[in-house]
Amino acid sequence: MILDLNIGVEKENNMLASLHVKNLALIDEEEIIFSKGLNILSGETGAGKSIILGALHLSLGDKASKDFLRDAESEAFVEAVYLINDEKTKEALRALDVEPYDDEVIMSRKITESRSVGKINGEQVPASKLKEVGDILLDIYGQKEHQSLLNTHKHMELLDEFAKNDIGDLKEKIAESYGQYRDLIKELDEAKASDVSKEREIVLLDHEINEIESAQLKIGEDEELEDEYRRLSNFSKTMESFGRAHEAMAGDGGASDALSSAISEIRHIEGIDERAPEFLAMLNDADSIISDFNRELSSYMSDAAFDANRFNEVEIRLNEINRLKDKYGPTIEIILEELKKRQDQKAKFESFDEYLADLKKKVDEATAELSALSDKLSDIRHASAKVLSKKMQEAMSDLNFLNTEFDVELKRLDHFTDNGVDDGQFVICTNPGEPLRPLKDIASGGEMSRIMLAIKTVLASGGGIDTLIFDEIDAGISGRTAQAVSEKLSTVASAHQVICITHLPQIAAMADTHFLIEKNVENGHTISGIKKLHSDEAVPELARMLGGAQITEAVMENAREMRNLALEYKKNS
Repeated sequence: MILDLNIGVEKENNMLASLHVKNLALIDEEEIIFSKGLNILSGETGAGKSIILGALHLSLGDKASKDFLRDAESEAFVEAVYLINDEKTKEALRALDVEPYDDEVIMSRKITESRSVGKINGEQVPASKLKEVGDILLDIYGQKEHQSLLNTHKHMELLDEFAKNDIGDLKEKIAESYGQYRDLIKELDEAKASDVSKEREIVLLDHEINEIESAQLKIGEDEELEDEYRRLSNFSKTMESFGRAHEAMAGDGGASDALSSAISEIRHIEGIDERAPEFLAMLNDADSIISDFNRELSSYMSDAAFDANRFNEVEIRLNEINRLKDKYGPTIEIILEELKKRQDQKAKFESFDEYLADLKKKVDEATAELSALSDKLSDIRHASAKVLSKKMQEAMSDLNFLNTEFDVELKRLDHFTDNGVDDGQFVICTNPGEPLRPLKDIASGGEMSRIMLAIKTVLASGGGIDTLIFDEIDAGISGRTAQAVSEKLSTVASAHQVICITHLPQIAAMADTHFLIEKNVENGHTISGIKKLHSDEAVPELARMLGGAQITEAVMENAREMRNLALEYKKNS
């Protein structure tokens, strides 16, 4: 079943317009048409909410398995359509050789038992390309992403993302500068080591240079010598063959005698048969050719003589060239290149003090450049850390973190890296009077999900990716905290498209668009279906989420009130 919701989509921000899923796990065939604002997906546990997120991950290049196939005899298919209205995003896509067509990017994945095929706008691409493009179009936050906050390296990435407008291309410049600095340091270390054995190296280089130069090699010489050596070494065999050929042509009973007899016979009938003169002319031509052949071959054999001295000279010269080839390279060209390298190396050693001084100067200049760039980045990070800390405290307060302090703790490394000279981590205090401690030592799983939401709320306020997807953002929360999370999601959704999988009615009540995922049994098979809930259908789903199996009138009334309060909040905010 294809669900055609026929929703008109306003062309404002970039957004995930639709997701088409076929023959995947419990889903036969469904299509979800998303809207801007807050899109909620809810349903009973095991109804298939995770399949939707899994399908989206597949379209973004995640590993595919034949186990995903609902029907092993048919292929699974996932297609996500994105609307791209922002020129900056289009430029980022073009940098990956992806051109939006009619302001759309279509990412698809076809999966069979033996293989999977990914495509972007109909063109086959590797899974890695799907991931690169996906990183530009949307962010997905699930339990894995929440847990990434336990890694302090992630904290620096988030700080830099927050400060990206101020940082600009500074990090790229630092990475390039660091690469040059590292290469110069390596060269200097090698030079210092070489300084100790400089005299010994010069002696060795002198020997090798003299060895090659004294050979006076010429390009192509080896090939000519090899041809000559081949002729001389086979002289006896060659002369024997020439002798037999001469005997066959000029000896008694040879080709010359046979040809003379044939000419005599044809002359007898020259006046009788009209073709006889023609054949006689041909025989005369052959007789002339054979005569020339016999004369030239006889002369060549008379003049040819085996030159033992020349053979010895060629053999000695080839042995010398081959010895140099074994030592320096397989061709004369390469041997001469090696000679040039040794001459340059010797020249460098002979002016080693000047070379070392120049190298130290280059290292000092590279160090100064890298230090200046790193200090500039560090200043931006420290300034941004203060702003981020303030905004995080405000966002966390909105998420029911009361009397909580948040800070970004930065320290300077004692060495350069390709990411500057800073290291840092998020620190937090949830109880007044206690010291700030690393985030990983304080926060619970439920708190991590809210902290990640706070971070993404702060980052989203600065622009960037327009589609945010949250899964398990409601892990371990309820009551007032759940209400705070729902309000924060609604705030983010006012400027971004948000897709959220949830089991909490407080969050679902804030939906701009609500989808229900439910399991049904058709023809003896369990199938997950997706349905867009209209306003009069949303309240019973909220009641189910509130009251479980027993949906009383009181629960329905509570659900209506929750929905009305949510609408009122959205209107006022």
